[in-house]
Formats: sequence, C-alpha cells, structure tokens
Amino acid sequence: MEGLGWGGHFAGVAARLDGVFGADGTFAHDRLRFVDFVDDVEELLEELARREGGDEEAADGFEGLVRRHYGG
Repeated sequence: MEGLGWGGHFAGVAARLDGVFGADGTFAHDRLRFVDFVDDVEELLEELARREGGDEEAADGFEGLVRRHYGG
C-alpha cells in the first residue's frame, strides 16, 4: 500500500492485522474469531471514510455483506 501512495491512509493496519493470517496466508482461527476480524476491518473502513470525508454508511455494510456471503 505504501508503494501506491496509500500508506498514510492505512497507518496501523498492518499492526492491527499482524498474526491474523498464518504463513500460508490462511486465516488463523485459533488466534482470532473471524467475526471479530470482520468487525475490525469494518471499523478500519469507517475510520478511513471519516478521514476522507466519504460515506461511513457504505462502510457499515461491509460486515453484513461478509456475514451473508460466508454464512456467519
């Protein structure tokens, strides 16, 4: 993201997601519940929307979309 010039927008994302995925790229369910991960990502999107003056309500739909798609 830094290479794309988006580093300022996503400050702290890597730190907040550290350890969430295993070395093979799969989600580490033993470290964090998937619903908690989705909630964290939604909060990050809302925070980004607020900073950029975007539609926070659009970010609100992320969690519901993921839950419907993955049956959670």
